[in-house]
Amino acid sequence: QVQLVESGGGLVQPGGSRRLSCAASGNIFSINAMGWYRQAPGKQRELVAFITEGGSTNYADSVKGRFTISRDNAKNTVYLQMNSLKPEDTAVYYCRIEYYADYEDFGSWGQGTQVTVSS
Repeated sequence: QVQLVESGGGLVQPGGSRRLSCAASGNIFSINAMGWYRQAPGKQRELVAFITEGGSTNYADSVKGRFTISRDNAKNTVYLQMNSLKPEDTAVYYCRIEYYADYEDFGSWGQGTQVTVSS
């Protein structure tokens, strides 16, 4: 079993910053990609950003230049630094990992953390 523990969500004012963390633990041999998704009320879950094992990154157009994804491979942890937050960034943020264990590839989701951008 793999567990993903997210933290860092909360209420932030427009223009503010927030840092999300997601730590993975359990039966993991190696982690390939790590990413963040979000889901706003009434909308589909969408990819925000992901980072490969080698450090390559990709971002949704809506967050480019404002959000930065990073990872600490020694800690099996992925971060999302969110700057210049806007009300439209309000959503539940989920981390996801693609990992290798027991000679197979797996994917796992975090439980989600609420980010609310409001004055």
